[in-house]
Amino acid sequence: MTEIRVGAVSGWPMLFVNLGVIFLGILTFITGVRSASATHEFSALILTGPFLGVLGIILLTGHFSLQPNEARVLILFGSYHGTVRESGFFWANPFYTRVRSVVPLTSGERSAQPMPAKPGVYMSNTRSLPTKISLRIRNFNSERLKVNDKRGNPVEIAAVIVWRVEDCAKAVFDADDFESYVQIQSESAIRHIASLYSYDHSDEGEITLRDGADEVAQALQRELQERLQKAGVAVDEARLTHLAYAPEIAQAMLRRQQAEAVIAARAKIVTGAVSMVGMALRELAQTAVVELDEERKAAMVSNLLVVLCSESNVSPVVNTGTLYN
Repeated sequence: MTEIRVGAVSGWPMLFVNLGVIFLGILTFITGVRSASATHEFSALILTGPFLGVLGIILLTGHFSLQPNEARVLILFGSYHGTVRESGFFWANPFYTRVRSVVPLTSGERSAQPMPAKPGVYMSNTRSLPTKISLRIRNFNSERLKVNDKRGNPVEIAAVIVWRVEDCAKAVFDADDFESYVQIQSESAIRHIASLYSYDHSDEGEITLRDGADEVAQALQRELQERLQKAGVAVDEARLTHLAYAPEIAQAMLRRQQAEAVIAARAKIVTGAVSMVGMALRELAQTAVVELDEERKAAMVSNLLVVLCSESNVSPVVNTGTLYN
């Protein structure tokens, strides 16, 4: 389906016309009754008056109003006649349907229904979808989904999707309920994107869910747009709002992160200590303060590394003798 944009007749002139038809029907009926009473003969005006009154009432049902960023799909006996997107007060064929379809309630909607006040009264399991559609920007906040990342680790992930209806014909005729379609396809896309990336550990240069938030968001938006364009929906933005390891492995992953942090800190300390020891040996050699043989240099390097790499304060032991006794 492709949307066809059409205009509608202004509702104000038609309002006065329709009210005039009703008033004319009443006046015609009264005239017919008076004529029949005067002539003692049946007058056709008695039937014409109610007909005009009923016609005027039917024509009044063709009035409708649209707010900014609203549209109405015109459907006449199952045939699509176009979409009105202008805001204002309009009149159209009163036989245009006002309900585009009837769909079953979701499990969440059924659970939210109030209990019937009287026993034996059953609640409806379906809901009607109107032909008036909002074109405003909407947000869909997904629930926290438990999925496996690229490495098979269970993670919890959630996202917010900013979307709007772009093509009313596709939204109405190509999808049974485009709002439910957006929710289901969004959750499916989030699960698929989460399975393509690792949470935080990857090969060199590989994008991860935690460190590559912008790239992941762009990939999610592209996949959502590809899925939702079939229902005439445009995706303006998609962002992750929650990302964490699943509770059953969160403690183990935390210990691994702590261990990696300790290793990284130790590596930096050792690198700095080796650099300082080398600088000390070069300075001693250049200034000729003392001449050290290889054995004394090894002892000095060992002592300096202990002092620089130790986690606690070091208490030196002064040797009053020599290195050899």
